[in-house]
Amino acid sequence: MDYETKVFPHSGGYGRYNRLAVAFSWFPSFAVMFNLLSDVFFTAIPDAYHCKPDPRLLPAAFLLTNLSKSAYLNLTVPWVNGSGLSHCELYKYPPNSSELSQSVPREKVSCTQGWEYVRVSGLQSNFVTEWNLVCSDYWKIPLQHVCFMTGWILGYIFIGSLCDWLGRRRGFLLSVSLSGVFGMAVCLSNSAVVFLLLRLSQGVMLAGVFLSSYIARLELCDPPRRLMVAMVGGFFGIFAELLLPGAAVLCRDWPVLQAVTTLPLLLLFCYWCPIVLFSCASLFPESPRWLLATAQIPEVKKSLQEFSIRNGACLPDELFPGEILLAEIDSVFDEDCQPRYYTILELRQTRVIWKNCLILSFTLLIGTGIQYCFTKNLHMSSTNFYFSYFVRIATGTLACIFICCTANHFGRRGMLLLSAIITGLSSLLLLALTQYLRGGLVLVLSIVGLLFSQALAMLSIFFASEVLPTVVRGGCLGLVLAAGCIGMAASSLMELQNNGGYFLHHVIFASFAVLSVLCIMLLPESKRKPLPDSLKDGESQRRPPLFPSPVDRVSLPLLCPRPRLSEYNPDNYSRLVSATRKMLNKDSLPYRIAAPAHRLLAESEPLREAS
Repeated sequence: MDYETKVFPHSGGYGRYNRLAVAFSWFPSFAVMFNLLSDVFFTAIPDAYHCKPDPRLLPAAFLLTNLSKSAYLNLTVPWVNGSGLSHCELYKYPPNSSELSQSVPREKVSCTQGWEYVRVSGLQSNFVTEWNLVCSDYWKIPLQHVCFMTGWILGYIFIGSLCDWLGRRRGFLLSVSLSGVFGMAVCLSNSAVVFLLLRLSQGVMLAGVFLSSYIARLELCDPPRRLMVAMVGGFFGIFAELLLPGAAVLCRDWPVLQAVTTLPLLLLFCYWCPIVLFSCASLFPESPRWLLATAQIPEVKKSLQEFSIRNGACLPDELFPGEILLAEIDSVFDEDCQPRYYTILELRQTRVIWKNCLILSFTLLIGTGIQYCFTKNLHMSSTNFYFSYFVRIATGTLACIFICCTANHFGRRGMLLLSAIITGLSSLLLLALTQYLRGGLVLVLSIVGLLFSQALAMLSIFFASEVLPTVVRGGCLGLVLAAGCIGMAASSLMELQNNGGYFLHHVIFASFAVLSVLCIMLLPESKRKPLPDSLKDGESQRRPPLFPSPVDRVSLPLLCPRPRLSEYNPDNYSRLVSATRKMLNKDSLPYRIAAPAHRLLAESEPLREAS
């Protein structure tokens, strides 16, 4: 059955119950982004830190009473030109020395009693200061981010496939429950290893919350409203990113911030409970589109009848709401029809769906991976942590507004192509001309590139959710989002090597951005079109021309191809029929039609018998 034209209008369309369920699907975006972006504050390296002075490295007869704290630090901690006090070394004096001055021969040794942290962005204590992950243990910071992103990758693939088997509602409730449990367990971490493992587990569940709510949100609305519904969810995520610095300043310690960011996830437990105001309707209902696509007939009847009642869609000639719709479902499906579930392994038998999934995974990988190149230039322009943080918020907001204003008018494919072109040009200009440009121009190019790379990432996710069929939308969209997490983890892999491969990283992603321009041309257009439900619907999507020619354009007559004559012309046929009727109805015919011989013989038989 065609869900958009036959099922959706009879169940109330985008009625009040659909609008309420969509509104409640926006809050998980806030909760997920609140937890995802808190990782920035957990792993922020303090602006200034140095080794704690060790009295055992000083002469035995030395007295500290005559020195101020700054003078004492200058004599015990080496000074590095351009960066202040050394982060990882101390001076060790000879034990028999009688004075403490720069003229005494001394050697440099590693820190022996920990570090003193002067300024930490937002938090007073975080993952770095709790377990002293600096100097030789610095590699554990990017490793933590890689583990966190690995959890998201596993969650997108596993929970996405689970949403195609168990449904959007069950996948969402399972993810919400476990993400809240793991979030509270992170607060009790007593070592860096336990912190890494719990954050990885929480990342798996957070990915499930985001994916299941994103899919359910789009499947509950009609084509004209899909874009705005998706972008409002993006604004909820940006709002969470905007509130996070204030929450970090108020919390001061990382366990308190972790508890505060987990609180919205715990509030999502109320999605188990029904809405009393709507006569015990569910806050997060199961998608009727998925139920119908997988041929779960009893469940889809119950779901559509509930939507019809909540939306007030009861026709006058119906004994009960949805009577005509349920009768039509019975006429289409057999009584012994068995549900059919699909997995991402079904992509092996497809060509168009696999191609669309691969291309959009590629564009999302570029959009998330190349952002590291632009943000690094922001750090070079200003070392202030909040400068680059709020620039990312501003560009993310502008990217959402850009998509809202253009994607419905010019199409998804055209705007995705434009975002890829500007992202690639900005990165190529920064690669080739950074040493010849002024700092202001480099900053402008970095901001423009960051803006359109975020637009490229957002539009890739939304585009994928529209072109992938309902029966495998969870698993396939999970693959696309997993590719985006690989791009986010690529920046941490560069930091594991102390940015040794930064130039190669930039070159690769800039080349990928140029290559993606050719790949995007192979995508179909999904603007204001129904969501594909079956694999057959997904395979029937075709690539339209990028610039459709206007119908009323003036063309040269000599170059205009002659239209092909049709074998059947209804106007000529009707004229022929009418002319023939007029001719047969005339009394005097211009010619005589000879009667067949067998008819004359049949008429002569009765005369012969009479004689």
